[in-house]
Amino acid sequence: MKIGIGNDHVAVELKKEISAYITEKYGYEVVNYGTDSSERFNYPVAGEAVANAVVSGEVDKGIVICGTGVGISLAANKVNGIRCVTCSEPYSALLSRQHNNTNMLAFGARVVGPELAKMIVDAWLSGEYEGGRHQVRIDMLADIEERQKNK
Repeated sequence: MKIGIGNDHVAVELKKEISAYITEKYGYEVVNYGTDSSERFNYPVAGEAVANAVVSGEVDKGIVICGTGVGISLAANKVNGIRCVTCSEPYSALLSRQHNNTNMLAFGARVVGPELAKMIVDAWLSGEYEGGRHQVRIDMLADIEERQKNK
């Protein structure tokens, strides 16, 4: 599995730690779409880059990190086909996979520390989409995206 990861200047260290963690624990390839510099870097650039990689199939899933996780997730969610969730705890990360079939995860380097971030990533990566009754809602989200294209 390939995981795309992106970040702004606030999240460089946490990105590096999470990338190494995913590679070591899961053996997944992690593709970096963020910055490795502490110089100001605008989070929408990384959010969109990872989202485009997910939608194109270049990577299987994406993780994005900024100060709070909110801004970078908003950028990612502007890309049709992306369902990015911002999480500060593992339970929502797990349920977002099970019920919403999220394909991207966001969290904030100023909100969660490395160990909690690893727990969130573990919950999210272990979650399996349940389909069934949840698919109706996923289809409704896709319908919204389609209607918005035509406006």
